[in-house]
Amino acid sequence: MPEPTTDTTPDTQSATPTGPPATANVHIADLFRRDGVTASFEFFPPKSAEAADSLYAAIADLEELKPSFVSVTYGAGGSTRELTTDLVLRIQRETPLHPVPHLTGVCHTPAEVDAMLEGYATAGVRNIMALGGDPPHEQGAPMGRRAGEQAFAHFRYGADVVRAIRAFSDTHLVESRRFGIGVGGYPEGHAATPNRLTEMDHLKAKVDAGADFIITQLFFDNHDYYDFRERCELAGIRVPIIAGIMPITSTKGMARMADLAAGSRFPAPLLRALRRAGDEPDLVRRVGLHWATEQCRDLLDHKVAGLHLYTLNKSKATREIYRTLGVKDSRALS
Repeated sequence: MPEPTTDTTPDTQSATPTGPPATANVHIADLFRRDGVTASFEFFPPKSAEAADSLYAAIADLEELKPSFVSVTYGAGGSTRELTTDLVLRIQRETPLHPVPHLTGVCHTPAEVDAMLEGYATAGVRNIMALGGDPPHEQGAPMGRRAGEQAFAHFRYGADVVRAIRAFSDTHLVESRRFGIGVGGYPEGHAATPNRLTEMDHLKAKVDAGADFIITQLFFDNHDYYDFRERCELAGIRVPIIAGIMPITSTKGMARMADLAAGSRFPAPLLRALRRAGDEPDLVRRVGLHWATEQCRDLLDHKVAGLHLYTLNKSKATREIYRTLGVKDSRALS
């Protein structure tokens, strides 16, 4: 999932939970039953005090939209492990939101993954996004770790991470507290698996290993999502598929999306509209927000299981999409 990076040094304090809050231990299945159509927002951990202040202000703004849950990304090779954990626990402790941390097995041992799961379970975090993950670049790799084959020594595929989470739940948690598990899906295909039949086999393996729901990579043509949903059904995948939406707010941001979500397709009508906007930032932003809002409207009309908005740690675009859809908060989306 997209995650901008910076080179700034974090200035945050580790958050140690004093006990699960009242909103803890809510399984994803309960959220689907409650909301019908889920709405969720994605954040990435801040890497500076200034970025942290901006993010927490955005989270406060977005609380009023009552999302079903919010997800927190995990850097390549576990490079944001502590930052991700701190943000997840702070959201769990200080807000009414349900945080869903991303977790990858790249550059981690089974014992390290179990330790993270134990911390989340103790804090009342009930759902995890299990992702295959990317190895870090050599220069940015954690001390004593190397990119390449060694990074995948214990967890080569997303299904391996799913199995580890499921095994931890079965061994250490009572049934009423077991983790809900989400995995990634790729309507336009995954860059590392050009064979689309093999790619669907990999997704089926993650679901068979115990995944409860799927969140897709961003896409700009809803037909790609509908085709993906049909292909999942043909493959025997019966879990909810949440659609990932990222509004374009600048031409620079669009170029960044193309890099982060390798293989993303920008439909000709969208490109024509952006060309008409020219170099006017406000017009580009309006085109991007209109396109994303129409995607959401059409997806809702076609019985999408949920909408997942990539916020880039900002609140304004998401709030404008809700306003244009004519809904006060996420409960009105069903």
